Amino acid sequence: MRKRILAVLLVAALFFGLAACVGGSSAGSTSGEGDGPATVKVGVSIYKFDDNFMTLYRTELERYMEEDLSNDSIVYDVTVVDAKGDETEQASQVDQFIADGYDVLIVNLVNDEAAAPIIDKAKTAGIPVVFINRQPNVAGDMEIWPGYTTYVGADARQSGTYEGEIIVETDNQGDFNGDGVVSYIMIMGDEGNTDAEYRTEYSIKALTDAGLTVELLDEQRGHWQQTEGYEITAANLTKFGDKLEVVFCNNDAMALGAMEAIEAAGRVVGEDIYLVGVDALAEAVTAIEEGRMTGTVLNDHNGQSHKAADVAAELAAGGTVDTFYWVDYQKVSGD
Repeated sequence: MRKRILAVLLVAALFFGLAACVGGSSAGSTSGEGDGPATVKVGVSIYKFDDNFMTLYRTELERYMEEDLSNDSIVYDVTVVDAKGDETEQASQVDQFIADGYDVLIVNLVNDEAAAPIIDKAKTAGIPVVFINRQPNVAGDMEIWPGYTTYVGADARQSGTYEGEIIVETDNQGDFNGDGVVSYIMIMGDEGNTDAEYRTEYSIKALTDAGLTVELLDEQRGHWQQTEGYEITAANLTKFGDKLEVVFCNNDAMALGAMEAIEAAGRVVGEDIYLVGVDALAEAVTAIEEGRMTGTVLNDHNGQSHKAADVAAELAAGGTVDTFYWVDYQKVSGD
């Protein structure tokens, strides 16, 4: 009888020990039943589904984890949700992922200054977090839970530099009227967004570092939207006419809108105006090949999504990771 009681206690201890490993405080875990493959539940919150670049990113992330990383031993069950540009909605999604016992979170922040609450909740639940595309923008946030919180993205300073270099590398270095000044407008992303701020700053820094004189005609936020890129460019073409020589856009969606406005105004890219963006969306690359855009910068959604998935898998398996992982941008132009 004594042996039977000890056996029951041993089984119970093993059961509760396993349960603690699956949902407990150690960073990263897998869960499965029987002799089949273990299942890793991955919760992904995307800041906005209708963002062109993040559509490519999230589609490839889900495909890569479920098709390429999954195998006979482990299956990645990926749930992707749309935060709809709403910080409160995203916080609710994270809470639900935690309540449902997900093994790892991948978060594309709505507000890049709101990482700390997410990290705090995840740390308490023992669920590691991979931030993607929108870098947490408050000093110290990424040190709240080192080893189990990481950011995977590209250095936006590099993308801005490449935008500027594309203009510097043109035959007239952006100065169509020969007055020795590059007169430009800047169409930016969201206020406070790290990528928007760095792309804005470093694109112009590339021109001044090359010894060029620049003149800012207008600077407005297009909030990453094609329609706003069109409206801002159209208004400035009307206001400044031929004086406007270069249109800088923080992303390709806004650049595609700017391209439509340029063509509607009877201007010709490469002949009397230049236009650059970031992301290397398929539509933008085609426009460059057709001579309708000057250039763009490849924001490698494949490389970034694969790295994010690999890091998430490492965390879910109980490993620790670096605080930052960077994927290089690449210049794309008609030259």
